Amino acid sequence: MLRLPALLLLLSLGSVCCPPGVLSGLPLGSRRGPPGRAQPPRAALYQTRYFPQKIDHFGFDQDLTFQQRYLVADQHWRKNNGSILFYTGNEGDITWFCNNTDSKHLNYLTSEQALADFAILIQHLKETIPGALNAPVIAIGGSYGGMLAAWFRMKYPHVVVGALAASAPIWQFEDLVPCGTFYTIVTNDFKKSGQRCSESILNSWGAINRVSSTDEGLKWLSSAFHLCSPLKSKQDVAVLKAWLSETWVNLAMVNYPYKADFLQPLPAWPIQVVCKFLKNPKLPDKLLLQNVFQAANVYYNYSGAASCLNTSQSATRNLGLMGWYYQACTEMVMPMCTDGVNDMFEPRKWNFHVFSEECFKLWKVKPRPSWIPSVYGGKNISSHSNIIFSNGGLDPWSGGGVTRNITDSLTAIVIPEGAHHLDLRASNPSDPKSVLQARALEVQYMKQWIEKYRHKH
Repeated sequence: MLRLPALLLLLSLGSVCCPPGVLSGLPLGSRRGPPGRAQPPRAALYQTRYFPQKIDHFGFDQDLTFQQRYLVADQHWRKNNGSILFYTGNEGDITWFCNNTDSKHLNYLTSEQALADFAILIQHLKETIPGALNAPVIAIGGSYGGMLAAWFRMKYPHVVVGALAASAPIWQFEDLVPCGTFYTIVTNDFKKSGQRCSESILNSWGAINRVSSTDEGLKWLSSAFHLCSPLKSKQDVAVLKAWLSETWVNLAMVNYPYKADFLQPLPAWPIQVVCKFLKNPKLPDKLLLQNVFQAANVYYNYSGAASCLNTSQSATRNLGLMGWYYQACTEMVMPMCTDGVNDMFEPRKWNFHVFSEECFKLWKVKPRPSWIPSVYGGKNISSHSNIIFSNGGLDPWSGGGVTRNITDSLTAIVIPEGAHHLDLRASNPSDPKSVLQARALEVQYMKQWIEKYRHKH
């Protein structure tokens, strides 16, 4: 069955302030879907278990089940005074995604079904884990998982006492934010390392178009970018430009203050390293594009191990996020556009009709752009409580996130030096002060929720 795993962290009240793995994870992803594939705790500090879960929670004409996978880390669990951190799953790992999966079965791949999975699973866990029956549960998630964490608290407040929704773009939907916000933030991240850096990227699109207009230019471009497969057509050039666009977007999301692994090892503050190659936007086309290659090489080949660059190598393909693409074509419709003025990308309007036709060709489904705001309330969520929305100032997804307090218990935490859910990553000596403060505040709120729950029970 095509639904999400979960990570269960069993804790005592005194251990809620960040034992190893509690507030950690590695965010990855793509420009088209929230990059939320957070990794489980290190060194197998968890057990893998399975639970027979209903395939369809909202229909009654069948009672089929699938084996839902979940992970349990109980090193800090104490029966008498325990609390549970429930890490909601993300849009990967789709190791079970098969070529013969049809739209009939994909029909169950929805956020609503996933939330119902979580609710039923938690009920089962409380009934079967000694000492867990009256333990308070807090949902934690990043990116899409952060969206699920927030929606979980909204839809099942009797199951979870609160939620930490990190880098959760719950407003990245129709009519809630301008379609160009995402790419404007990406561009601003590069501008912070020098105005000429973003100008170089902006000018590179025209340079690519001009150089690729001849067969000789296609050969030169293939050689200059050390491509594994040579460019032979306009379609190949379009793929190259999309690949580069995704590269700049992903760099914005993983612009962490320390070395990190993504597709390849990355340096600390990788955008600063990239921009060292992009200081002169006025260079002749071929010289500019040689510098663009050097910049992209930081992301794909910083270790120097790759003999060539593969334009099919991207975060989405390597993470196996085809399931997310299906959701983007059904309920998770996130309008995005560029104009080449407020951003450093080629102009591209949001065209829902074209998008819908592409979805139908791929999946035989039509997207519903207003479904998520209708189901979860859009910006009308003030009746809910106990949700922390954390966002990084460098994260392009923050444009669709909650960055201001809505009420006293729907609180926003902004991390100016933070990329994509930096607060959910493991502690590092290079962490900026702002993320340390954010984590401390998040734990403070969680302790308050737990204490309030205890007073009522």
